[in-house]
Amino acid sequence: MFIRAYLRASTKEQDASRAKKDLQRFADERGLKIAATYTENESGASLKRPELFRLLADCQPGDVLLCEQVDRLSRLNAHDWESLKAQIAAKRVRVVALDLPTSHELAQQGGDEFSARMLDAINGMMLDMLAAIARKDYVDRQRRQSQGIENAKAKGKFKGRPEDEKRNAALLKMLTAGMSYQTIIETTKTKRKDGSGYDKVSSSTLARLAKRLKESEAAA
Repeated sequence: MFIRAYLRASTKEQDASRAKKDLQRFADERGLKIAATYTENESGASLKRPELFRLLADCQPGDVLLCEQVDRLSRLNAHDWESLKAQIAAKRVRVVALDLPTSHELAQQGGDEFSARMLDAINGMMLDMLAAIARKDYVDRQRRQSQGIENAKAKGKFKGRPEDEKRNAALLKMLTAGMSYQTIIETTKTKRKDGSGYDKVSSSTLARLAKRLKESEAAA
């Protein structure tokens, strides 16, 4: 059995490794060793999480996925949560979350089959409940954020995110030189400091700048 720690934050501005010490303390208190740590900055509301699926690919039956809170694993809608659960079940991985006490015993080996099955059933029910709460919290925050933006717009106070003028000037030069979107994306991508992946300019941003360039050329 291997303990595999999963650390996630939603944006690159957040510290995804913040809970690493708490996970290590949990393992140390039980005489366990964390075999590997998987860290990423991706939304918990999306299944597009390469480090999570790398963790699952590395797992063998009986391995433990250790996380700080259930919402680090999932803020998914019901359909996607069922999909993720099916993949976890197929790998026979045990999910242990610090905020889910019923799961803590799953980090330990041993016990009779009946007790193990009962514990799995109870933990599965509690995991579903906390995943549903995490999703509701996510949806509620998105709604409040949208309402706040709409109110600010109505009052003329919403300005949106400041434009990165230096970056956009460089992108405009590349577009003017006839470079393709994909070439620009690959050329300008930068590796994140935490090693969780790369930051890339989006195709939508390039399309918006290309439209601006076209309008500027037409007005000239």
